Amino acid sequence: MSGKSTGDRRSVLLQGARIVDPSQGLDEAADLLLRDGSVAAIGSNLKAEGAETVDVTGKVLVPGLIDGRAHLGEPGYEHRETLDSGLQAAAAGGFTAVVATADTAPVVDQRALVEMITRQADRLGWARLYPTATVTKGMAGSELSEVGELTAAGAVALSDGETPIANAALLRRALMYASHFGVPILHRAADLQLESDGVMHEGHWSTRLGLPGSTSVSERSIVARDLFLAEEAGGRLHVAPVTVGGALDQIRAAKEAGLQVSCDTTLHHLLLTDEAVHSSTFSTATRVSPPLRSEQDVEALKKGLQDGTIDMIVTDHRPFHADEKEDVQFSVAPPGVVGLETLVSLSLDRLVKAGIIDLARWVELLSCAPARIFGLPGGSLEVGRPGDVTVLDLDAEVTVDPSTFRSQGRSTPFAGWTATGAAVGTFVGGRRVDLPQRT
Repeated sequence: MSGKSTGDRRSVLLQGARIVDPSQGLDEAADLLLRDGSVAAIGSNLKAEGAETVDVTGKVLVPGLIDGRAHLGEPGYEHRETLDSGLQAAAAGGFTAVVATADTAPVVDQRALVEMITRQADRLGWARLYPTATVTKGMAGSELSEVGELTAAGAVALSDGETPIANAALLRRALMYASHFGVPILHRAADLQLESDGVMHEGHWSTRLGLPGSTSVSERSIVARDLFLAEEAGGRLHVAPVTVGGALDQIRAAKEAGLQVSCDTTLHHLLLTDEAVHSSTFSTATRVSPPLRSEQDVEALKKGLQDGTIDMIVTDHRPFHADEKEDVQFSVAPPGVVGLETLVSLSLDRLVKAGIIDLARWVELLSCAPARIFGLPGGSLEVGRPGDVTVLDLDAEVTVDPSTFRSQGRSTPFAGWTATGAAVGTFVGGRRVDLPQRT
């Protein structure tokens, strides 16, 4: 069976699993029937004549996981990642959908590019792809993109990626304009003047290691500015990502005041601190943007997961060619690591098994909330919704081995880490995704 999720729409009956779907308040043993690409029924001892029956006893079925931010390279950076390799990595990691960034070459600021990327992903069929388009033309920060055309073509959000919008008047106008089309503005909260030439978090470890630091005030100051703009403009602001405890406090207060604000963080910002630069002996796999933060910031982020302030955990999957990331000095290595094939296992182990959050909250962070924030059809196993399902084995033992990745990227700070729990299958549009043998 190929990975295509379109075409043949056979019925599939998944029997004997535990179904966890916080969108319906479900956490129970049941069967799940997929028919004609959608969820047809949930219940005990379901029967479906002619359906393919799959025994998933002992497994957990959840609404298909959605990665809220991944850099997939194509077009323009195919030496780093192609849509084929990136979406195979997504499926292998348990994701049925990916929200792709706009920082390709050329950047996604034209309707034709949105349509081209979407068509190519549909042909591949490994996972759904939802494009992000740029806020400004060419990500130059001076002129708004054609928001109406881009959203009509399928863009689910607007973002200039790693390039913060310094012009407050322009961002205010973008928030107002995007609100008419129902899409959020994803904004990297950073003051580039404050960040200067910093390559890691400014603090004890940057001083000890003699590396230029990036102050956390960079994030906090722009989050404060952006929240004021969102309050006045009335648009939907999404902080992508939040990594500093003080910035998270600002977002929490804004939510309590009723602002339309959401935020995400990454797994590496939840599991690692700036000390990792030292303990890894300057491994370029710890060179990320925003930088790994302090222990106090990490604890604040975990609290944000628990109290609902953080809406999503994203991979921020950012592959680079080995020549770019390996055998180069820490300070000149491009920031970013891969995450599509590590997030599920490590978060199940370090967050759920560790008791920081429960499984229902985990599903909310990785499926329900991304669907809600981006207005996607997934995020629920309610009857009539798309037949996108992730199958979990909470007892599977996993060791992170970059040599087995389907992604072309290999840089991960988690190489050699062990975990309990894994995604063992996905269904997209009612069809099981069977990845090709690795060569």
